[in-house]
Amino acid sequence: MTSLTDRKNAAISRGVGMTTQIYADRAENSEIWDKEGNRYIDFAAGIAVVNTGHRHPRVIEAVKKQLDRFTHTCHQVVPYENYVELAERLNAILPGDFAKKTIFVTTGAEAVENAVKIARAATGRQAVVAFGGGFHGRTFMGMALTGKVVPYKVGFGAMPADVFHVPFPVELQGVSPDQSLAALRRLFAADVDPNRVAAIIIEPVQGEGGFYPVPTSFIKAIREICDQHGILLIADEVQTGFARTGKLFAMEHHGVAADLVTMAKGLGGGFPIAAVTGRAEIMDAPGPGGLGGTYAGNPMGVAAAHAVLDIIEDEKLCDRAEQLGNRLKQRLAAIREQAPEIVDIRGPGFMNAVEFNDVKTNLPSADFANKVRLKALEKGLILLTCGVHGNVIRFLAPITIQDNVFAEAMDILEASILEARA
Repeated sequence: MTSLTDRKNAAISRGVGMTTQIYADRAENSEIWDKEGNRYIDFAAGIAVVNTGHRHPRVIEAVKKQLDRFTHTCHQVVPYENYVELAERLNAILPGDFAKKTIFVTTGAEAVENAVKIARAATGRQAVVAFGGGFHGRTFMGMALTGKVVPYKVGFGAMPADVFHVPFPVELQGVSPDQSLAALRRLFAADVDPNRVAAIIIEPVQGEGGFYPVPTSFIKAIREICDQHGILLIADEVQTGFARTGKLFAMEHHGVAADLVTMAKGLGGGFPIAAVTGRAEIMDAPGPGGLGGTYAGNPMGVAAAHAVLDIIEDEKLCDRAEQLGNRLKQRLAAIREQAPEIVDIRGPGFMNAVEFNDVKTNLPSADFANKVRLKALEKGLILLTCGVHGNVIRFLAPITIQDNVFAEAMDILEASILEARA
């Protein structure tokens, strides 16, 4: 009998990489059961999508109600009220003391593409500045903005022009905020006139790049530079958004408001929806028909997003994220005493990471991180690696994870790290 893996290899492009060979059969909150009946604790959450847990009853109920009314009309053809209402909610909760407007699309990459389109339309400029290690999607503009070659850019040819990168401030990698700002000033002096720059895009916590939080002093300096040169600040909150960092949006940690914010993942609680929200006059820059998409703001995703926002508020998930993140970091700190490979433990709220180096060379060790991941998988815990060097394990469990399941996961994590040392 042909295995599912063999069928997958025969039917699906190898370009669709897979972290595990687990084929999901069902899922509930923080647990997944595969086709063979094996149970796993999910510390990936569909890459920060099901912050409210797999199949949260209120999300499922909301989608079922919408399913009984209509599934698709295309908002640009026959609009619907819950799309308008969700835009109103996002406009109200996004940081920034100014009028806002919103558009809905389907994916995070699509949100980023549209944010760049809007910025260019609003400023009449073309250039965009992004950061090394950043991840903004797999479309061509998303790839151009992304600051990591393998696997995202390799083999795909020339990227869109007028995209520039500066180093992201990571003290562990020898890049201070002052050095990163100096690199930006050199860029403006040597490569691109700041008066040609439409936007600077930044993740408040780098996702694929290694879960490095942006320093408050740095993002405030970037805001000042943007204001000085008439550049728009785009905050990519696709992975950081919706309670993951202990705030609804990660930019709230810094008291800085972006001009445009991209969001997706956690907004839909497992259903596809993404958004761009920003200053009203900027959002209105493109002409009618310049923004949108056939599935943009799909009614199922909109219904799910309303439920997600209600759940975050009613179940106090921002507070829960802080509590879980503190427990995780405390446990990792205790493990560190026996595992010198651990060189850093970081992350706001429940968007946490542990970084590993080789104890002999003190160089990043992707091998050790992958050993930990595989040991954990054998024991029923799904983990993800990240980082430019692949030596970081990131933790993205649902914020609704049950206390007993969380404790079980911590025991597996500790055992896996110690066994990887053997």
